[in-house]
Amino acid sequence: MATARSYTTTALLALSLGVSFVALTAARWGTSRRNARVELVDFGKVARATTPAFDARLARASDAGVKSFRIPIKDATIEIAKGVTYQGWTFGGTVPGPVIRARVGDLVRVTVVNQSPIPHSIDFHSARIPANVAYRMILPNDSLSFEFVARDAGAFMVHCGTPPVTMHIMQGMYLPIIVDPKDGWGTAADKEFVLVQSEFYAKSGDSTKVTSAVMPPMQPDWQAAMAKQATQVVFNGRAFQYKDNPLKVDVGDRVRFFVVNAGPSFNSDFHVVGAVFDRVYPDGNPDHVLTGVQTYMVPAGGGAVFEAVFAPDASSEGLYPFVTHSFADAEKGAVGIIQVGVPKQYAHMDH
Repeated sequence: MATARSYTTTALLALSLGVSFVALTAARWGTSRRNARVELVDFGKVARATTPAFDARLARASDAGVKSFRIPIKDATIEIAKGVTYQGWTFGGTVPGPVIRARVGDLVRVTVVNQSPIPHSIDFHSARIPANVAYRMILPNDSLSFEFVARDAGAFMVHCGTPPVTMHIMQGMYLPIIVDPKDGWGTAADKEFVLVQSEFYAKSGDSTKVTSAVMPPMQPDWQAAMAKQATQVVFNGRAFQYKDNPLKVDVGDRVRFFVVNAGPSFNSDFHVVGAVFDRVYPDGNPDHVLTGVQTYMVPAGGGAVFEAVFAPDASSEGLYPFVTHSFADAEKGAVGIIQVGVPKQYAHMDH
């Protein structure tokens, strides 16, 4: 791990899609190949909007060559389906946790602060770093800092790796990190979205402690998790949320989807009804692109990048469901709508 380097603080405060950062001019620190500007993001102070739906829109990565993130671990009551709350464990207070974006060659600095009552950890699938150094247990009220160079492009999972890992993931401890290729993806996307598929295994909370008409949050069902009997399968933490709140794009847009599958146990068979993926990137190398793909599987713990073009003479104005094509899972919540333009007959669409 590189030694910490001092830097001076001048400069710039910005806000982009709910993520603020302070851009600082850094002192000279030993490489001419990386932009020395530093982006600081404290996810304890800024959080992605989750109402009326988790904000799936993506802002482009900043041009800062050093990206520094503070990630608090905290317990939180979350909504996993309309009117259904759950007592979760989180990175930054939301499920999924905050979205991180960088470019190949960036130095990524991470500080994780455990504000919860039990030990946790963090595991970046995008990092090449000794696991015993960066991914060790973090006790309550303790913190851990490390850094790595983003060497590999793609859509990656970040998660708690504390045993039992299944429990920590099913409780909500995951987030995506997007690493763009140094020279881009080879196309210009008009809009970009991030979608994290995952499962919940929930059972009723302790109703004996209820003192009002409001039911207590759902609790984890370990036996259901071991039997792979999910109660909800979701995109971005909540079942069916993008049916009532579609992802909106314009006619003619090239739309890029960064799809991460947090699991903990199911594959995601990603598909858009009424469209064919113009390009699918199984990894971060644009030279490996697949074309004309109908459905592509993202395994638990994996990620892939998808592009679809809603051309005027083909997949034009209309409503397009996106699903996992494992339909037993779609029926449990892993389905949403892409709204292209303003369809003249805007009817509620089931799929």
